[in-house]
This record gives sequence, structure tokens and C-alpha cells, in this order.
Amino acid sequence: MDGTGFQVIGRSPRRLDALRKATGRALYAADLHPARLLHGKVLRSPLPHARIVRIDARAALALPGVVAVATGAEAPGLYGSRMKDTPLMAQDRVRYIGEAVAAVAAEDEETAEEALALIEVEYEELPAVFDPEEALQPGAPLLHPRLGGPLSGGPDSYACDYRDCHPVPGTNILSHVKVRRGDVEAAFAAADYVVEETYTSHAQQHVPIEPHAAVAEWSADGKLTVWTSTQSPYLLRGDLALAFGLPPSRVRVIATDIGGGFGSKIHPHAEGPAALLARKTGRPVRVVLRRAEEFAATTIRHPTRITIKSGVMRDGRLVARQVRVVFDTGAYSYAGESVCWQAAIGAAGPYAVPNLHVDSLAVYTNKVPAGAMRGMGWPQTAWAHESHTDTLAYTIGMDPLEFRRRNAYRDGDASSTGQILRDVSLHTCLERAAAAIDWHAPLPPYRGKGLALVSKVTNPLVWSSAFVKVNEDGRVNVLTSAVDLGTGNSTILAQIAAETLGVRVEDVDVSQADTDVTPFDIGAISDRLTYHMGSAVLAAAADARQQLAQVAAELLEASPADIAFAAGRAQVRGAPARQVPLAQVAFAAQRRFGGVLGRGSHSDTDLVPLDPETGQSPKPTPYHKWGAQAVEVEVDPQTGQLRVLRVVSVHDCGRAIHPDNVRGQIEGAVVQHLGFALQEELLFDSGRVVNPSLLDYRVPSMLDAPRVEPILVEQPRADAPYGAFGVGEVGSIGVAAALGNALYRACGVRVRDLPLTPERILAALDGRARLQGGEGG
Repeated sequence: MDGTGFQVIGRSPRRLDALRKATGRALYAADLHPARLLHGKVLRSPLPHARIVRIDARAALALPGVVAVATGAEAPGLYGSRMKDTPLMAQDRVRYIGEAVAAVAAEDEETAEEALALIEVEYEELPAVFDPEEALQPGAPLLHPRLGGPLSGGPDSYACDYRDCHPVPGTNILSHVKVRRGDVEAAFAAADYVVEETYTSHAQQHVPIEPHAAVAEWSADGKLTVWTSTQSPYLLRGDLALAFGLPPSRVRVIATDIGGGFGSKIHPHAEGPAALLARKTGRPVRVVLRRAEEFAATTIRHPTRITIKSGVMRDGRLVARQVRVVFDTGAYSYAGESVCWQAAIGAAGPYAVPNLHVDSLAVYTNKVPAGAMRGMGWPQTAWAHESHTDTLAYTIGMDPLEFRRRNAYRDGDASSTGQILRDVSLHTCLERAAAAIDWHAPLPPYRGKGLALVSKVTNPLVWSSAFVKVNEDGRVNVLTSAVDLGTGNSTILAQIAAETLGVRVEDVDVSQADTDVTPFDIGAISDRLTYHMGSAVLAAAADARQQLAQVAAELLEASPADIAFAAGRAQVRGAPARQVPLAQVAFAAQRRFGGVLGRGSHSDTDLVPLDPETGQSPKPTPYHKWGAQAVEVEVDPQTGQLRVLRVVSVHDCGRAIHPDNVRGQIEGAVVQHLGFALQEELLFDSGRVVNPSLLDYRVPSMLDAPRVEPILVEQPRADAPYGAFGVGEVGSIGVAAALGNALYRACGVRVRDLPLTPERILAALDGRARLQGGEGG
């Protein structure tokens, strides 16, 4: 036990999956080879928008080794996060290049691949739209005529959960979320300065090292089982049940080990074709996507166009902010409505602004769908509002650090949506970031430092449950459906259970998710597992401890209230000699009433959806997260190359249950977002992805990673498990803005379009030189 009073909380034991992964024993979906396995491949649309007139698979079926061909018409249901607009494969029309049209099952992959070329598809091409601003115009091609609304939906409208999803029927607007407070126009009129800018960001691919993969099999009585690398087994189960018209209990999802997800492995991709083919053949089918399919046929980070206008007084007070965010959500919703909702909350930044007017729009286009990706819209909005905040500071002649000190949220402030904020650690994070980067130290020419504040909310996906079983030998099983994406959450959950039951982490096993066995959880989404699933495991372990205490009290002739658990033993408080091994207590409990099984759950039942007209709510989200990031860069004025020298990333994690893991998550998020800010960009030509390979789409390597300094601020929250909450996403939010701000301080140019490539920087430098030359002449 350390000075905090904890036995295992705050330590960094070896991760539960470390040995399995280091020795190559981890089992991924592509490793599965059940008997009579068939191999599936997918035929994809070459057109961005077209009706499917006919599909002729006779030649493919005649190829030796081909067992079946399936189409989307065989699974007529639709699924989605809130808006149910997405088919497993295209049904009557295709809406983007790369959409699945048909799938082949064959005895080997080569034959399945060959058969794809033999399938004839006749299309009737339709007008397409690729730019969200064009898609908003009257007369633009309509992607989803069945889009309805809470008051205007007809019998043929898509099913939708309209809480925090606000579609506009008859348009391409999947969701329009509004935030309104005060009188923006009057505040602009009274402000000393009014500044308006537009910032854009681009499409980024998740690039998990493991591609999407699944094995599907149907039982004789019509139950579907899918083994897959998924972030959210229960959401996936629900999607498949909707698509096939099955009760959810007739779909079983078993999560394999997963080689990264970052938001891309929530909804079906490989699972749909595998399940369709397995049903048609009566045999297990495995589908593994190629890397090109990952780029062109799964999901991406939303490209954005953000116009931000602010009113500010000479003394630095922000008095008004108006923001318009337009997300290119692609052909289907996936999580577009959730990203739109998140962005509406965060678009104005973590500042106490009395007058706000925010419009956040997710707009359909004929491009690969955009969905959840690390940060859920907050990296894009932070790129705009934190760059713009620096512009405001320089406009009034104030240091950007001081400007943030004057305007950043404090305890008791109301958020943009009216939620009264508590445990606000922004200023602590800001000061520590500024100190660590040595903000005021002078730098040579073409060197600069930049700051950005970080905030984020968690999606209102709040349902988690867990079982904790204590075996007769004292070993503990934690049963949850929380998937460990590589974030280390299995180890964190083991630490929570171990601390609560007084055992070693090594004596705790955490199950992999199986929807027939493990209890419900919404998924590894939006930084929620440490807080939500951690709370459920804590409750389940406490329930198990109470059961053990009843038995131990009888063995030790004491009151259950006087029983404590530590070091694998039960003992009487104040009488350490009166103790018994936990295994003996568990064995007695098994003989007496069949064993110890603790049950726990967590659900934030007091959340209130945003008002659809004002965006106000007393509690739209469980909690906020805070941080600050600072960078130091060097610019080569001859080439435009931006070299990142240091990144300081300061985050409030409540309490660090596994400090090494927390630091690792921050470092990984920073490096991934450096890729977004500097080099990664998915390029399109009339809806076609033109760089769908790792040769042409360059993700950061170890050689690209600068010095990253994670700094943990620990302000334990009373309502969190041992005070802790997750930081897996927040390290990705402020990096781009901090880089843009450092670039400006280094050489005096403001680049407003991501990524910050040498070409863009050099063009900005050339433009500045021409302007100065013209003024000098």
C-alpha cells in the first residue's frame, strides 16, 4: 500500500495482454479457420451514384470453386447509430464509389477474387454531389429521399432516434444542431473588434494496423454467430439484427483480439458480407478487407469547413462568438449525427462567452462515409477556435496565453449548452503547459511556440454493466463486454477489481466480449470505458466483496462491517491476527450458496437532450474533460518544411489508475494527430479515393515522432471510479491548432487549411513576401 492508501491504484503493472501479444498468441479474426471455411470477397461500385438495374452472377457461379453470390437485396433492413439509413450492401442504388454491391464465397481467396470480375452489374447513373456546400443548395441531387423528421416523417421514412439528431427532410442535411444564447448581433455591434475567419480540415483514415475482418456462421436453427474485431459487440449485434430482421438474441457477437480501431470498427463492414454469404452457403465464411478497401469502403474522419466570428473588447473579454460548422458526412450516417452533436457543444471553444450562435450541420455527399474517429469532431473544431483565438489576441495586442487566462472556463461557469461546470482544471493545465514549454523564453528566427486549450465531452452512451466472479481458489473473473482496443482498459478494469477485493492484479482475469455470455456495454467509444465501465466493475466488485464479507464474518466470528480485504486475505479490522485466506472464504461461499457473483452497472439516467432550437440543457453529457497542449516548431523558409521539436500535452485524468498507460495514450494520440495536422490526407477525384494505399497515404512512423512530454493533472472526481476517467482521445484535440499558432509566431503567416504541408506554408510565405514587396514599392 502506497501513500495514497491504495494497493494497486496508481501503479503500472504489466498489462494483461502483454505476454499474449508479445508472443504472437493473440487471436485475431483473420486467424480463425473453422472447419469447412469459405472465403468471401466483395464487389464494389465504380460509380458515385446510380440505380442498380440488374445483377447477373451466372458466370461467376459457373466458375469452379465458387459456392455462392449474395447481394444486398437479401438483407433488406437498415441500421445506423441514430438514423437508420445504412444497408449491409447496396439494395436498389449505390451512393459512393466503393459501396458493396455483391459478395462471392469460394473455396479459396484467389477463386473468390477471380469471380468478382465475372459478375455483371447494370447501372443507371444518377447525378452526384461531392461538396457539402453544393449539397446544401436547392436542387442538389438528393441522396436520401426517405429522410424524415420527428414531425414530418412518413410511413416510408427512415427509422431514427431523434434525440440529438435533427434531420431536415427534403434536403441532404443528416442533422442540424443549434446552440443559441444571448444576443449575438447586439454584442457584435457593441464589441471593439469583430474578426471573422474560415478554417478547413480534410479527410483522414483511421489506418488500424489490422484491417476489418470477420467470420460468420449460422446454426441449423437460424442463429447468427460472428467472430470479429469490433469495438462495440452489442451495437454490432443490434445493427446485424436490424439488417436481417432478427431479434437481437438471435445474433451472437464474439470479439476477437483487435489490432486498433480508433472509431472505425463500430458498425458492420466485413461482417455484413460474411453473414450474407454464410446464410446462403450454410458454411462459415471469412471476409478480410484489403488495405485499399479500408481507405475507400469503410469510414473516415469528417472533412469540415468552419466559419468563426468573434466580438472582443480591448481589455480581452470575449463577448460574442458565431460559428458555422459543415461536416461532409459522406453517403451514410454511421456516427455523423453524433459527431455533429459533439461539435455543436464544442465549436465555440472552452471559453465563457455570454452570446453564442452555433450551427453544426452534417451533410450527405456521394463520397465514402465519414464516421467516428478519435476525438469525434473536437479536433476539427479546436483547429478553428484555437487558431482563431490566437488571431483575436494578436488583433488587440495581447499575449495568447494571457488572452486564454482571461476567458477560459472556471468552476461555476455555464457551458455553451447551459450546463454548470464543476471540477474545471483548464487553468491548471494551461499554466503547466506554458511553464513546461517555457512560453516567454526568446527564440531565434523561424522558431515558434504555440498553445491550445483542450476540452471534450463524452457521448451520452452511458450504459455499462459487469459481473465479478470470485472462484473457489480466490482468483477473480471480471466479465464485461468492454473491448480492449490496445488502450489497456482490461488492465485498468482488473486494477479496479483488485483494489476493491484486496487481491493482486495478477489474480484477476478479464473476459473478452461475447454477447451470449458477457453483460451489456455500449462500446469502446468516446473515451467512456474508464469512467462508465470502471464504475460498473467497481459496483460489481463491491457487491462481490459484500457477499464475501458475510461469509468471512461467520468464519471469523465478527460483524460483516468489520471485515476488510487486503493481500488476498480477509481480516477483522483492528485485529490483524484474526484473518483467513480469501480462497478459503470463496470456497465456503461456493459450498454455501453456489459461489460469489457480483453484479454492477452504471447509467447516467439524469441526462437531458439538447433543446432542438436553443441547444440548451442542464446536463446533456456526463462530464467534461480538460487539458492544454503546447508545441515548439522550426520552419525552413526555403522549403516550407515545418519541423516539430517538442510537444507538451497536459491533461486532467482525475486519478491515473495506471500512469504508464495514461502517458502512453497521450503520446499515441499526439503522434496520430501530428499525422492529421501535417501529412495525412485522403484525396478524392469526383468521389473516388485516389490514394488508397500506404505508399501514397503516409502515416507517421517512429522517425516522425518528436519529443512528447505528457503531464498528468490529477484532480479525482467524486463520482468516478477511484476518481478516474479516460484520456484516450483528448491528446488528439489541440495539436493542429497549437502547430498553426506556433507557425504564425515563427514566421508570421497564418495557414487556415489543413494539413500544414510544406507547399501550403511556402505559398503563405511567398504571399507574405509579395505583399511586403508591394507595400515597399
